[in-house]
Amino acid sequence: MSATISGPELSQWRERAIESLAGTDIPPIEIDRFLRGVSDLDSLSLRLGSFRERESIALRYPLAEIDRRWRARVEQRCPLQYLLESVEWRDFSLKVSPSVLIPRPETEGLIDLLLERVNLQDTGDWVDLGTGSGAIAIGMAKVLTKATIHAIDTSEEALAIARENVVTAGLRARIYLYRGSWWTPVEFLRGKVSGMVSNPPYIPTGELAGLQPEVIAHEPRLALDGGEDGLNAIRYLIDTAPDYLRSGGIWLIEMMAGQGESVARLLEQRGEYERIEIIADLAGFDRYALAYRV
Repeated sequence: MSATISGPELSQWRERAIESLAGTDIPPIEIDRFLRGVSDLDSLSLRLGSFRERESIALRYPLAEIDRRWRARVEQRCPLQYLLESVEWRDFSLKVSPSVLIPRPETEGLIDLLLERVNLQDTGDWVDLGTGSGAIAIGMAKVLTKATIHAIDTSEEALAIARENVVTAGLRARIYLYRGSWWTPVEFLRGKVSGMVSNPPYIPTGELAGLQPEVIAHEPRLALDGGEDGLNAIRYLIDTAPDYLRSGGIWLIEMMAGQGESVARLLEQRGEYERIEIIADLAGFDRYALAYRV
């Protein structure tokens, strides 16, 4: 915290922030989420309004910077997570920036599936392809406590964020970060990988323009655009993973609702996978594809 403000002053700012939402579809609850992230206030004091009685409230940034960031939320539709530079994911906090995709709750399902389907005592090598913020790699390391995790991304800016998150999580000794395209930096793992997990780009190019402005205008397009049918990256992972997975190794991805049938067919056609499953998320949409190397 680098500045302070009185309760009455912050209350006035909050009222102005509420007024700034007129004509937008941003829910007012986001103001309090934002204030929790930039001050020492908790949800109860905001909900009850008791913060107004405080003489001094610690702020993470000077009020002018807080005001600038809130205007970016309203006027530019910048995601709240980027403005706060963090997101809560599973049971830990991650640093994020516009260099990385914001980790979604749906992606947590990949880690839940590992908890259900994998021998958690596995001591082998696991790979997170397209790691971004490092969320999946960290989630994997937390449940596969004896495994080594190799996380790859093409973006040095993304890897810098992932590196900070790995260090903060205390997992630097078990998560290795590499810059490169998909499997390229880990050629030495051919035939040795216990499992590959990925949240690849899977949105069809033609559907990108219809995404929320928070997504299409601010999140990295490279992490979103899956090509004409959304399956470019997924096809590549299906075709190349058998060269790296050991027999019985796991192939696990997140995908877009409606892609399950196509992904299952591609896995079957490759002829090197078995026990292929398309698994729904909590909303009932096909979200994950799981298979095992023959």
